[in-house]
Amino acid sequence: MEGAAHGPADTLKNVSIRVRVPALPDRSSRCTLLTSAVIAVALSASACSPGDEGPEPPGLSADGRDVTFEGGGFTVEGSFTHPESPDGEPVPGALIISGSGPTNRNGNSDGRPEADTNLNLSRVLAGAGVASLRYDKFGSGDPDTWDEKTVEAMGEDIDPLLFDAQMAAAYEELIAQPEVDPERTLIVGHSEGALFALRAREVLEDADPALVLAAPPGARMLDVIDRQITEQVRTAEAQGAVNESDAAMILSDIRTARALVRAGDELDMYDPTGIFAPQNQDFLAWIDAFDPVDLARDLPDDTPVLVLWGEEDAQIPRDEIDRLMTGFEDAERVDLPGTDHVLREYDDSPGAAALDGDRPFSPDVAPALERFVDGLW
Repeated sequence: MEGAAHGPADTLKNVSIRVRVPALPDRSSRCTLLTSAVIAVALSASACSPGDEGPEPPGLSADGRDVTFEGGGFTVEGSFTHPESPDGEPVPGALIISGSGPTNRNGNSDGRPEADTNLNLSRVLAGAGVASLRYDKFGSGDPDTWDEKTVEAMGEDIDPLLFDAQMAAAYEELIAQPEVDPERTLIVGHSEGALFALRAREVLEDADPALVLAAPPGARMLDVIDRQITEQVRTAEAQGAVNESDAAMILSDIRTARALVRAGDELDMYDPTGIFAPQNQDFLAWIDAFDPVDLARDLPDDTPVLVLWGEEDAQIPRDEIDRLMTGFEDAERVDLPGTDHVLREYDDSPGAAALDGDRPFSPDVAPALERFVDGLW
């Protein structure tokens, strides 16, 4: 795959960009209701109504501007934020990479419209004296701003290497900013974005950034998906939203689909989650081929790495982080108490805030990032 990320746009093919976005296929009312119940349970403690006044944001409200650049043959939109330099000299720069699905520059998606993970990370980085660039992952952002080419591509199959190409283009845009010192850079990847961060030195040309992996997966992606769906289905079953036979059916179908993807066989089965739709098969096979432990082992020995994991992360359990750490020679790990997958405070006691917008960003992220950055250069 080396070098392929910079190929021309007309080679983009094979995979729908709507990967891992749960769909409700029109098959039978029973299956549709079943899927709806599982998704509702999965999102019940995470979604937030836009417009609610939330807690004080973390870090520093730094100067910023919107940026637009070309990546993989498409227009990419993002935001660049930079703190004031005390001596007027360029500051370190960080590229922030979103997690799975159509997640926008701020770290939000339809399922979690006020997570603001990337936005909060940019503020914390600014407080640590680091500029940052975050961008709308392909298929996210404001559809009203999409050009005609992007709109047309939304209905077509997309080569997964497009995501590599746009990461590389975003990095070039970051270091092109006059406020940024191109010799002092970081890649900050959240969730699935951590897999891209781990591969950054392979994808980027002549770059050796430090890495911050926030809530990173510690297993192959199809195993992560299987575990997450299993937990969601079992939770729905325990709450009476799904009966025992339907739960068994979903889990059996998901494991069959995982085996088909890994064997390279055609996905021609019904999947009530929409994740294993045929148009997603090539992307799933591509992303599943990366074992995070192998990626960690392949890093140059001198790569500085910080791993941030919330102890209340319902998506990535402790044993996956333990597994990931076995691949590093010398990485720093910081476990964040009372923190969930989007790095917000989490409390499951009765009456505690459940919605993203009502819960503060973890206060333990900033000191961990500041210590890490202070030791880099």
